[in-house]
Amino acid sequence: MTESGRGHELPVLLVAGYRMIIDELHRRLAERGFPDARPADGYALQAISAGAGSAVELAAALAVSKQAAGKTLEQLGQRGYLKRAIDPADGRRRTVTLTSRGHDLLAASAEAFDEIHREVADRIGDRALAGVERALRGLTGDPVIRTDTIGWLGGGPRIH
Repeated sequence: MTESGRGHELPVLLVAGYRMIIDELHRRLAERGFPDARPADGYALQAISAGAGSAVELAAALAVSKQAAGKTLEQLGQRGYLKRAIDPADGRRRTVTLTSRGHDLLAASAEAFDEIHREVADRIGDRALAGVERALRGLTGDPVIRTDTIGWLGGGPRIH
């Protein structure tokens, strides 16, 4: 039985853990040559990697406006993480794909996440971490990447 008046602690602890991991991830990414990477970039790059090939598709994947997606694409392009092109099948449509630098950032992120995971296991123990992960999977279902989290955090439209 839980103690009354402490219901707010679970989401606060979950967000604090998320923030701790993401801050550490970006510290490591800066050391690996990606000092300009921002937390929101990961969501966009994952969505593009999974097939969001235009501003409209990225907006839907991130649950943000088309304008916000366009701005994100512009910034990622300026920093060399993606390239834009005119769709040969439809000259009105601009497509986006990851550059080698974009793929390198995703690979560096995966490496750093694995390192952080190992360090958390070292800190709290393998069994405790496995228990936390098992409990969270029980709450959330399959552990899938929710690229729409960034729009949800910003108060954007909810996508189910």
